Amino acid sequence: MDAKGRIVLPARYRERLVEICSSQIVVTIDTDQPCLLLYPLNEWELIEEKIEALPSFNPMTRRIQRLLIGHATDVEVDTNGRMLLSNPLREYAQLGKKVVLIGQGKKFELWDEAMWSQRMEEWLTDSSDAEMPEALAELTL
Repeated sequence: MDAKGRIVLPARYRERLVEICSSQIVVTIDTDQPCLLLYPLNEWELIEEKIEALPSFNPMTRRIQRLLIGHATDVEVDTNGRMLLSNPLREYAQLGKKVVLIGQGKKFELWDEAMWSQRMEEWLTDSSDAEMPEALAELTL
């Protein structure tokens, strides 16, 4: 990330983003980890619709609505593949000069490199007996 808060998307993703969303990205926070979620605009619109449809009387639902939608920021990828991240988003994810972009299917996660390394190490060495969801237990890789 440069001093102005811009990151450069890897070239291999740029052309595809032009095709599917005219390089329009929505960036918001992850409510569980100190990272940012980057959605192509068309994917974000589907997510936003689902979030808005949730009953707002539930405190947890209302929290998620406020955080995800409230932090959602429209960002355009310029012709050089750069996108500018707002200061509040950078601060939330504790982003420094070195960042890591992680593909997650229809979205990306953006992490501070040191934070990503720390979390990855924790996840790889975690031997807790957390219950695996049934759908995950049936998944064959």
